[in-house]
Amino acid sequence: MKKNNILFTFILSTFFLSLTIVLPYLTGQIPEIGSMLCPMHIPVLMCGFICGWKYGLLIGLIAPIFRSLILGMPPLFPQAFCMSFELATYGMISGLMYNILPKKTIYIFISLIIAMLSGRLVWGCTMFCCMAFDLTKFSLTSFWIGGFANSLPGIIIQIILVPIFIIAYNKLVKK
Repeated sequence: MKKNNILFTFILSTFFLSLTIVLPYLTGQIPEIGSMLCPMHIPVLMCGFICGWKYGLLIGLIAPIFRSLILGMPPLFPQAFCMSFELATYGMISGLMYNILPKKTIYIFISLIIAMLSGRLVWGCTMFCCMAFDLTKFSLTSFWIGGFANSLPGIIIQIILVPIFIIAYNKLVKK
């Protein structure tokens, strides 16, 4: 990769990191709304698609911890800790799948859905481990509610917005 490309990718990835800090303000810092809309997820997914899996993984890993340490939200343990693994998986898998699959619109959706499912699975496993493998603290019902039912609006927003942004970015870059 040329130095200009590395610099451009670094700048873009820091932009996506800054979005993970700023976008949750759209939810008014209300944790219930934030966990429903998942505003940190979109920039991490986009980072994986645009900057590649390594940058997506790194930004996803540090964003929740960084935001927790500087702003106190999400709470560091277990939320930010578990979100770090979830978002790192989002960034890594979206970048890997997008790189591996053909560059057609349908494969953006496929890459996105695989990344989202993988990230939620990793989040569930991490939460279960953080709760000391205690099914009374984190059960399959908790996983379903926290990973899917409560975040359904965010999932829908991600499935709509991320492909639109990636397609627009690809058109912009090709010009």
